Amino acid sequence: MSTWKSALLAGTIALAPIAAPAAFAATQEAPEAEAVAYDAEADTAAMSETSKARMQREMDEAMAFVEKLFDTSHLPPIDPARLELSRTTTAALIPSGSVEKMIDNMYGRMFSTFMEEVGGTSDLMLSIKTGVETDKIAALDDKTKAQVADIFDPQRKAREGQINKIIRPLISEALADLEPPMREGLAKAYARKFSGEQLGEVNAFFATPTGKLYANESLALQADPEVMLATIKAVPPLVTKFIDRAPTIEKQLGDLPKEKSLGDLSDAEINKLAKLMKVDAKTLKETRDMWASSAADDAAYDSAGDAVDAADAAAYATDAAADVAGADEGYNRENWSAADIAQVEKAEADAAAATSALFEAEAKAAANARKKLGLPDPTD
Repeated sequence: MSTWKSALLAGTIALAPIAAPAAFAATQEAPEAEAVAYDAEADTAAMSETSKARMQREMDEAMAFVEKLFDTSHLPPIDPARLELSRTTTAALIPSGSVEKMIDNMYGRMFSTFMEEVGGTSDLMLSIKTGVETDKIAALDDKTKAQVADIFDPQRKAREGQINKIIRPLISEALADLEPPMREGLAKAYARKFSGEQLGEVNAFFATPTGKLYANESLALQADPEVMLATIKAVPPLVTKFIDRAPTIEKQLGDLPKEKSLGDLSDAEINKLAKLMKVDAKTLKETRDMWASSAADDAAYDSAGDAVDAADAAAYATDAAADVAGADEGYNRENWSAADIAQVEKAEADAAAATSALFEAEAKAAANARKKLGLPDPTD
C-alpha cells in the first residue's frame, strides 16, 4: 500500500504543470511580463505543494486504516534470535529482483501485447486511423500492416523503445523498493510461526542446491503462466455458483431490516443523533427533509419519465403500424366503435398527462435545486 501510494505521489509530482518557458520571452521590452511569469511559476509551485500535501494526508489516512485493519500491537514481542533466523529465511525466499521477476511473469507479456496494440499495427488501431473495416485490415499480412503504420508514424519503433527505456526502469526501481519491507514483514511472520529449530532446518534446506533453486523460484512460480491460467479458468465456475445461489443468498440477507438513511429517521432519532454527534438537531432535520424532498422529486421525475417513454413507445408503434397499413381503412376513426374510440382517447389523455407531470416534476426539482444553492428564481 505504501509503495503504491508513493508511486502515485511521484507520478503526481512528475505530471504537475510547469510554466511554459515562453513566458520569459521579451522581458526587456515588457518588464510586466516577467512579473506575470514569476507569478505563474509561484502559482504552479503552490498548486504542486498543495497537491502533495493533500496526497500526503490521503496516504496518512489510508495507512492509519491499514494499520488498524492489520493491527499487531496485541501480539507478543518477537525473540530477536529467532527473528535473525527468519530474516535469513526470507532473504532466500525474496532475493533481489524476485518481485520484478514475479510481476514480469504476470504482466510482461500483457505489457508487450498492449504496446503492440497501441503501437499502431493492430487491426483495431489501423481501422481507427484509416477508417477501413477491420476485416479488410485482417486480410493484410504483418509486413503490409507495419508499412501502413509507418506512414502515420515513421518513428514508431523508436517511440516504443523510448517508452520501454523510460518506463521499465521506473517499474524496476519501484519493485526494488518494495522488496525490503516485504522481506522484513515476512521475517516477522515466520518468526512468530516457526521455532528457532524449525527455521534452522528450513535455512539448511535453502543452503542446498535444490533448496536454493526452490527459494529463488518460489515467488515467481506463483505468477507462472500455468498457475495464472489455471486460476483464471477456475473463476467462471465460481461466478456461476454464486449466481445460482443468488436467490437463496438474497432471501437470507433479506431477513434483516434494510439499513436506514438520514431521510428514514424520526424526529426522536434525529435528536438522539444530534446529541451523540454534538451538532444542531435543527440542521440535521433540515438536511433530512431536503433529502427526502429531493428523493420524492427524483421518484416523481423517474415515474413521469417512464410514463412519457411508454407513451412515446406507444405512439411510435401506432405510427409504425399506420405506415405499414398505408391506406388501410381500419385506421380510419370513422370506422371505429364508440368503445374503441374512448379507449384510444383515454390513452392519448394519459400520455398528455404524463408529459405534463414530467414538466411539473422537472420544474419542482429545479426550484428545489435553486433553493438549496441559494439561486434566485428566474420567474420573479
